[in-house]
Amino acid sequence: MGLLYQSASVSMIMLHMFLCLNSSNGFNLPSKLHSAPTQLRLHQHHIMANPRATTYLQLTSEELADIDWDLAVIGAGPVGVSAALLAARAPYNKKVILIDAPRNSGALMNEATGEDLSIGGPTGLFSKALRDAGKRISVSSLKGMGLRDDSVWNEVVTSCLELASCNARDTVRQLEYAGITYVQGNAAFADSGGSSSLFVTAEDNSITTIQASKTLLATGSTPFRPGGIPFDGKRVFDSDSINTLSYLPKSVAIVGSGIIAIEFAKIFKNLGADVTLIIRDDIPRNALMKIGLDKDIAATLVADLVRSGINIERGAQVKKFHVPRDNAKAPIVLDIEAKGGGTRASGAATTVKCDIYLAAVGRKPNTASLNLQAAGVKTDSYGGVEVDSELKATSTGGNVYAAGDVLGRPFLASTGMAQGFAAVRIMFDGEASSATSGGYSNSDMCSVGDLSMTGDNFDPKSLAANPFAFPVGVWSSPEAAYYGLSTQQCKDMGIDAAEGVALYAECLRGLVFSPNGLLKLVYDKSNGQIVGVHICGDDACELIHYGMELVKAERTIDDILKNLYSAVTFHEMYRIAAMAAVDGAGARKRRAAVGKALAARNRGIKE
Repeated sequence: MGLLYQSASVSMIMLHMFLCLNSSNGFNLPSKLHSAPTQLRLHQHHIMANPRATTYLQLTSEELADIDWDLAVIGAGPVGVSAALLAARAPYNKKVILIDAPRNSGALMNEATGEDLSIGGPTGLFSKALRDAGKRISVSSLKGMGLRDDSVWNEVVTSCLELASCNARDTVRQLEYAGITYVQGNAAFADSGGSSSLFVTAEDNSITTIQASKTLLATGSTPFRPGGIPFDGKRVFDSDSINTLSYLPKSVAIVGSGIIAIEFAKIFKNLGADVTLIIRDDIPRNALMKIGLDKDIAATLVADLVRSGINIERGAQVKKFHVPRDNAKAPIVLDIEAKGGGTRASGAATTVKCDIYLAAVGRKPNTASLNLQAAGVKTDSYGGVEVDSELKATSTGGNVYAAGDVLGRPFLASTGMAQGFAAVRIMFDGEASSATSGGYSNSDMCSVGDLSMTGDNFDPKSLAANPFAFPVGVWSSPEAAYYGLSTQQCKDMGIDAAEGVALYAECLRGLVFSPNGLLKLVYDKSNGQIVGVHICGDDACELIHYGMELVKAERTIDDILKNLYSAVTFHEMYRIAAMAAVDGAGARKRRAAVGKALAARNRGIKE
């Protein structure tokens, strides 16, 4: 069979995908699905809008090997795709080959054609799609209409597949127009040939040797799998393999207290499942604060989890798994013990029953199969590629770079893409501040106190040191997001800071559509300068970007009060929070009154 690929002269692109609601597939489309031709239709043809795509030409492995590639990008997630596109387009116009092994990444696949439906998509693409489906599709209403669970699940899956396939089609189209050659296979550095020679192994075990002047490692990350958990991809999942779930579970147990665990807890609750969240910390808010959330934002998220009916087992861990092997409908039984071992307090649960179990306890760089030692590329104790401030790895030829999750934290697509852009600029024009490549300069970043600056290259050390490098979003429902400093961080740094808080219920749009949220401004009392913004509620991950610009531009509370905000928008909360900063006593009274009315509303009590 050889390698599967897309090049400038090969325009075979999947344009349509229709999934019958009566199928029983999960996210990975099983081969048995395609026995019924009405269930999935794939139409492939040339894109005539591209004048170069007028003939069909399949390059052989030998022809691929004969090309001297300017850049080989390993990994076709958002980091690899965006970096490849930058290198292939003007002003660089480089010969770029993009190599990816989608079947090894928990990605969404069309098993009939080998099409990767998640190309260019972030790791959390499917969780975002599930979240969106859970908000738009009322599972209880569909069941009330008499639909079976498998039909309901197929409705959810169809919605997710539509999003994934749309993104994949657009990504492949961009690669096509840019003249990038896309290859599906496992890439690894050759045992001989230094850091310029790559072996690419196809599914049929055929091997092609690729020679590239420069290589960018963008292979992303994989879920961390603690020992002792019987992962099987059927009932016991990690945060990637959950993409293959093939039915609608009635009950879910999730272990973890970070962003991924919170997101999936709300996703499955919104899909009608009973959800139990098992966390080691005795205080859920503290667990969220450890990953950077402001104390009030963390408390708001936890309150929403409780209000939505999610059971939180605090100070607990799973001691033993009982997974039925001969009865797929029998529940999994989890024996629960206290954190660190031992008996739980009197009255606390000692067992949890569930249809599926999900471990969401972090991620690790995906580097094990790259044969990095052959190229002299060093990794840290977690498997992350070690790079300098210019994102260059310690390769024998000095020509290997890395970007994104493969470097370790913060495991965000946005920061990874910025690193990919920077790496390409460094490779091909020697300067990271090229105006034509959309880069950032040091002057764009906010600096408070003695914080180190995040340079143009977004190297990992700078990202870790500077809270002004990027915004953080939690795609739960409600969403949470923050940028800059919290009040506690200001205190630790010796900054005399205060807060201005606005409840969502204090603005008309929030009162009607998302009353249980808040927006907080953290500001320097000496001059009113805003140094942090923290939000929990609908559209928080969108609203945070305005807050980011306020911080980066060193705006003050007075600046916000002078601005005009359109009525019936969430952005009105910025003005309300600024007003709270200058009239703390009045703001507390207003929030108390709004909070009392909101509590009554939540309890269903008539005011």
